[in-house]
Amino acid sequence: MKRILGLLAVALFINACDDGDLTVDTIDFADVSIQKCPQKDILYKISDNKMLILAIPATTFVNDETPDNDPIEVQISGNIEVVYRQYNGTPTDDNICDVVTAATPNLSEEWNATSGTILITSTAIKTVNSTTGITQITGYRHYIVFEDIVFLKPDGTTQTYAGNSFVFGNYNATQSPLAFGFNEEAAKSTCAGDNRIFNFNSSEAFVLDLADFGTLFQNEVTTTPRTALISSTNKVVYKLFSGTINNDYFCTIPAPVTPTLNQEWTANYGDATAGTGIIEVSTTTSTPGFFLHTIRLKKVTMTKGNSDFYLGNDYLYGTIITP
Repeated sequence: MKRILGLLAVALFINACDDGDLTVDTIDFADVSIQKCPQKDILYKISDNKMLILAIPATTFVNDETPDNDPIEVQISGNIEVVYRQYNGTPTDDNICDVVTAATPNLSEEWNATSGTILITSTAIKTVNSTTGITQITGYRHYIVFEDIVFLKPDGTTQTYAGNSFVFGNYNATQSPLAFGFNEEAAKSTCAGDNRIFNFNSSEAFVLDLADFGTLFQNEVTTTPRTALISSTNKVVYKLFSGTINNDYFCTIPAPVTPTLNQEWTANYGDATAGTGIIEVSTTTSTPGFFLHTIRLKKVTMTKGNSDFYLGNDYLYGTIITP
């Protein structure tokens, strides 16, 4: 009788430990790079015979930096899935990315996450021109962490990481840098009775909207440049459109519906003490009766949302001619 009771106690102890909280199976992909399926919204890691999969819409990754200590939080549910797999051999992208996935190696076990939070911290990837100091954003690095995740195993038990988190890793999403394909020496466009100057090329526009227009563009040759700080009334804005634009687009009120505006970057306000955010205009004579105004932007930073890039210490915006 004592022997039977002893065996029963052992059986109950084993069953109690198999709840996923006490029997911890390690999932470790820390040293493995994230890969992405070309035609699917699937990120994955492969380590030996194991695969860790994150199915998540591409729209979840916003092309903007997240504020400090304030990551994007996404719950695992619906079309956002986390799956852990084991195979009887080393899998490849053919086992996850193809429309018809490869039959080998064979899948030996699969865990599906039933709940948990995905934390995404995004930072801009930038390149710097060593000569001009101009920076360009070439993509965004998304740091992904799983928190309080619960996996359902094939035998019906769960593997729980309550109160814990583990790192999925960095997913680098590339993007085409802003072209800034302006011809600095080309004549800039304006609208009648307007204090705006437009530098545009194809789908790009670089607009100055200046309350100090009359002060900056006087028909007198300068010995020292005229300057104004970028402010709420002296605006510098870069715009990227979905299609080609022309001067009529800016001079039409209200603005045309197409092409649509895809991106808008606004220059940070200037600081006289720091010598940043300065609009500078130098004037010389052009042909008889005309004046040539050369516009430069000094130490200007452009911002959209939480992201920014630097135009360099001395950016040549271009020239305009006034009679």
